[in-house]
Amino acid sequence: MVRRRKNAGESPEETDTEKESRNRMRSEEGFSHYEQIRDQRIKENKERLQKLGLFDLSLKLKKPKTSPQKKSPRPKKTTQNALTPSMPPRRSSRIQSLGPIKYYEGREKRDSSKNLEICIPKGTNPEVYTKKHEKLLGDCKMEWELYIDGYDDDGNRLYDPIKGQTCHQCRQKTLGLHTYCGKCELPQGEICGDCLYMRYGENVLEANENRQWICPACRGICNCSRCRRANGWMPTGNLYSKVSELGFKSVAHYLIQTYRSKDRLQAPAIEETDSQ
Repeated sequence: MVRRRKNAGESPEETDTEKESRNRMRSEEGFSHYEQIRDQRIKENKERLQKLGLFDLSLKLKKPKTSPQKKSPRPKKTTQNALTPSMPPRRSSRIQSLGPIKYYEGREKRDSSKNLEICIPKGTNPEVYTKKHEKLLGDCKMEWELYIDGYDDDGNRLYDPIKGQTCHQCRQKTLGLHTYCGKCELPQGEICGDCLYMRYGENVLEANENRQWICPACRGICNCSRCRRANGWMPTGNLYSKVSELGFKSVAHYLIQTYRSKDRLQAPAIEETDSQ
């Protein structure tokens, strides 16, 4: 049996709850007494410092906070406009006269008062056509309406990298009707309706109805930039608006009929070769 030890000042009838409350009161009284002593010392120290004049001295030693000095704006460097260089850009003499190549002709507003002279740069090989090429030029019974097929209601062309079909002429993957060559059955025979009409004077509806239709590349009259470079000729660029004002049905009609007439005057021996 464990005997309970009695502390000094503890009555034998005191319970544990009463003991805890009495200890809590003692700790609170001791803490408040300490705080009172601490506050009294702080007050006495402040009075001593005030008598010694240390507060005024510390204020004098402190530097007043000054606003940061505003930096004077630096003079702007006079840079030369990049669009107007002092010296002409260095370019190859071969391409100085060439403009940017646009594979798709699109809508062009042209001033009728401007000169309609067409200048195509010379390539590495002479551009020569014969009577055979002229016979291979296409034709159509129905006129094709431009900028309708493969366009939205606002007149914007519909491009689709997944469902679209790549045109051999303009290299654009668009929606709309495209031709199909019955001879090669290759992507070179796929031409959109607008390019087929502007560049070769043919209607895509009539071409698709004819299963034996042959593409311009197989006929040897393709005037796309890739085929012309393969023949050693320079790309023509956008010519449809000019050739149509000059009275030609398409770009192919202009190239073959114009260059053939020049060759006819310069080299009549070509006609003898064709007639044989």
